[in-house]
Amino acid sequence: MGVSRSAVWKHVQRLQEETSLSLYKVPGRGYRLAEPLSLLNGEELASQLVRFGWTLHLYDAIDSTNAEALRLLPLERTPFLVMAETQTAGRGRRGRLWVSPFGQNLYCSLAFKVHGGARQLSGMSLAVGLAVMHALRLAGVTQVGLKWPNDVYADGRKIAGILLELTGDPADVCHVVVGIGINVNMSSAEGIDQRWTSMKEHIGMVDRNALVVTLAEALKRYLERHASMGFSALKDEWEASHIWQGQKCTLSTGAHDYSGVVVGVDQQGGLKLMIEGSERVFNGGELSLRLDR
Repeated sequence: MGVSRSAVWKHVQRLQEETSLSLYKVPGRGYRLAEPLSLLNGEELASQLVRFGWTLHLYDAIDSTNAEALRLLPLERTPFLVMAETQTAGRGRRGRLWVSPFGQNLYCSLAFKVHGGARQLSGMSLAVGLAVMHALRLAGVTQVGLKWPNDVYADGRKIAGILLELTGDPADVCHVVVGIGINVNMSSAEGIDQRWTSMKEHIGMVDRNALVVTLAEALKRYLERHASMGFSALKDEWEASHIWQGQKCTLSTGAHDYSGVVVGVDQQGGLKLMIEGSERVFNGGELSLRLDR
C-alpha cells in the first residue's frame, strides 16, 4: 500500500475516536473489528421505501436526524426519511443526549405533512410507540412494552425512544418530524444514565436493513390508522401494552411531583392517574414518569 505502520496506526486511532468502533491488532496481519459491523445499504433501502412513497436521505454521520429533517423541510417534498450511521448530537426528550455509536443502532426521522393543525397530533407519539413495539416483536424481541409517553422497554430496560417535533401553523397545515432511536446491536455504551438493553442482547446480531423495512411497514400502518380514526382507535391496544398499567408511579412536571396509580390514558393520549381517590389527566412534553419502589 505504500503506507507506513505508523501512518496506519494513526488512521486506526482516528477511526476509533470518530466512530467509537472497537478494533484490535492482529500480529503480522493488521487490524480487525472486535465485532461484526453491518452498514445500512442506501440503495437497497431507497428501493424498498419507494412503495411507501418515502424518499431516503442517508448519512454516515450527522448532528441529529431530527435536526436534519427540520432543515430539509423547506427544500424537499414530504414524506421523507432521514437516517444516519451515527449522530454527534442526538437528542431525546427533555433535551437529553441520545447516545449514538457508529453502525450499531437505528437513528431515523420521518417527516410528513399534517392537515388540520396540532389537534391532529393527539396521541401520535403513543401510536408511534405501538409501531416500534410491533416492529420489535416481529423481529423476535418478545418481552416488549411501552412506558408513557414515548419510551419502549424490553424486559424492564429501555430499548427505544421517540421524539416528535412540529413546525408550521399549529392551527392549519404543519409538518411533523418523528424521531426514533432503537438500540439494535449495541453491546456497551458510555453516557447512558438509565438502564438499557439492545435487540442483540435478546436475539443476537440483527440485520439493520431488514429492521428498517419492518419498522417502516409498522409506522405506515399505525400512522394511517391514527390519521383516519384518531388515537381512540388505538387506546385499548396501548393500555394493554403499558408496562406500568395499574401500578403506583410518580409523575414529575418540573414544578411538582404527583403520586398515584396509573389508570390508563384518555382519548388524546393523556396519562390518567388516580390520586387520593380522584382521577387526574396529565398532558405535555416535559413530564417524567417513574415507578414507585
